[in-house]
Amino acid sequence: MVNKTDEKIDFKKTLDAYRARSGRLRIVDVPDMQYLMTDGHGDPGTSPAFAEAIAMLYPVAYGLKFASKRDLGRDYVVPPLEGLWWAEDMDSFTTARDRTQWDWTVMLMVPEWIDQSMFEAAIEQVRATHRAARLDHVRLQTLSEGRCVQTLHLGSFDNEADVLEHMHHEFIPSHGLRMTGKHHEIYFNDFRKVAPDKLRTILRQPVTDNRA
Repeated sequence: MVNKTDEKIDFKKTLDAYRARSGRLRIVDVPDMQYLMTDGHGDPGTSPAFAEAIAMLYPVAYGLKFASKRDLGRDYVVPPLEGLWWAEDMDSFTTARDRTQWDWTVMLMVPEWIDQSMFEAAIEQVRATHRAARLDHVRLQTLSEGRCVQTLHLGSFDNEADVLEHMHHEFIPSHGLRMTGKHHEIYFNDFRKVAPDKLRTILRQPVTDNRA
């Protein structure tokens, strides 16, 4: 039996993984979370594929939200856009800051009760009404990050380097940890519409015990 409720869940308010403060690095245990994902490479500021990837995720995400409310009686706020970032040389995010070397995955979290059949139905619904560029590259996947270090960054993405340098080379090793997995960002603003100095972004780095 479907448990219907009028409450609309806002995961930014209910999940500890979406909490961070500016100027404070925090160790947090992130549960397994399910995402719509699609991948690419290169400078996000100049790559058409990056903009196309974001544009294709949202109609799928909203299709799932409406199906969840209609069929399961479970409504929720579509969570913020997120991204995984990596490169052969991770200093390209800090000291070198070479965007052409970046690989990325853009993502939107979906609740654990969304299953593969609902995802496939949403994809077909979008395919019927949208240009299908990159739609075949969208997938539903669980991300397991576990222990992470994160903070809230205020302002332009170009000003992240000092924060990441401190996180990667000072805070993490000083706590007996080492980096694992991919650099993760959570965007609380639409960076396509908001001035750079108004941006609010969680910067997250998965870690493991240095003795492991």
